[in-house]
Amino acid sequence: MQFITIANEGVKALSPYQAGKPIEELERELGIRNIVKLASNENPFGFPPSAKRAIENRLDDLTRYPDANGFELKATIAKKFALQANQITLGNGSNELIELFAHTFADSDDEIIYSQYAFIVYPLITKAINAVAREIPAKNWGHDLAGFLAAINDNTKLIYIANPNNPTGNFLTQAEISEFLARVPERVIVVLDEAYTEFTAPEERVDSFALVKQYPNLIVSRSLSKAYGLAGLRIGYAVSHPEIADLLNRVRQPFNCNALAQVAAIAVLNDDGFVQKAAQNNRTEMQRYEDFCRRHQLTYIPSKGNFITLDFKRPAAPIYEALLREGVIVRPIAGYGMPNHLRVSIGLPQENDKFFTALLKVLNQR
Repeated sequence: MQFITIANEGVKALSPYQAGKPIEELERELGIRNIVKLASNENPFGFPPSAKRAIENRLDDLTRYPDANGFELKATIAKKFALQANQITLGNGSNELIELFAHTFADSDDEIIYSQYAFIVYPLITKAINAVAREIPAKNWGHDLAGFLAAINDNTKLIYIANPNNPTGNFLTQAEISEFLARVPERVIVVLDEAYTEFTAPEERVDSFALVKQYPNLIVSRSLSKAYGLAGLRIGYAVSHPEIADLLNRVRQPFNCNALAQVAAIAVLNDDGFVQKAAQNNRTEMQRYEDFCRRHQLTYIPSKGNFITLDFKRPAAPIYEALLREGVIVRPIAGYGMPNHLRVSIGLPQENDKFFTALLKVLNQR
């Protein structure tokens, strides 16, 4: 039987999400060791020791279901950011939350707005629920908020904005976002996806939780996969008006956040030193990447995330493949409509050195 014939129309048009190549896969394919992975914007300092201790203390209790409502984790988030627990929704990574927002507020024939060159999950979930995608052409590789406003109509239900944006690293200021929200009808839900916010400088960071108080149609989504180093545990959270959080929690699957993820998240949210170390390394090494690009006449998109996107002005797939043979994994982003670009995560100094050496070798051979 051709089961695709009975799938919903949106799913028929989808292609599976392509994650960054795992180190183990490259080892199997080419027999290479000492591989550097700079493909998935992971924390280069590894798993936080504070989270590891918290997990070890919980191992004997895994025959019990996790707290379905995440009471302690919500309390930790609320205390850290001066929020109320009833504003918080927990997710199996912020990726699940992005999907949850669409399932809660949009249906077939409703319209969802997002930017060209934005996180690929936005169009994936839009198509999966048979909603109408309104992809707004990018402005300097980033969000054209004026274009977003012009696209809003009676059928618009949801707007996704990643800040900093993935995969380009573009950044919108507090003033730009606030001015935008002031012009969006209250019936339209705006999602501010802040998976990389911890890598922005404190003085430029958007006070998004204050904006939630001012604009009740705003949802802020955050991840513990990047700066907090918990990518393998899948944990994230959203902050919104309590009425929105109540709706989200009606749709959210029970036990969506496992017990180990919850205790690890509590530990690392109280571990400011770990996050600050990651952010400082990112600032220092980002400067090295920019200097490297200028020195070797490479074009890049200025980034506020923990990655930088390079424009090779020609198809980047052969460069990506050649880097794999040098034991360096980066991220091709042709699937984002950027076939000439590679996205490179900012690693530790020695990892970045290996990338610089490998890239120069590859370019000099071409």
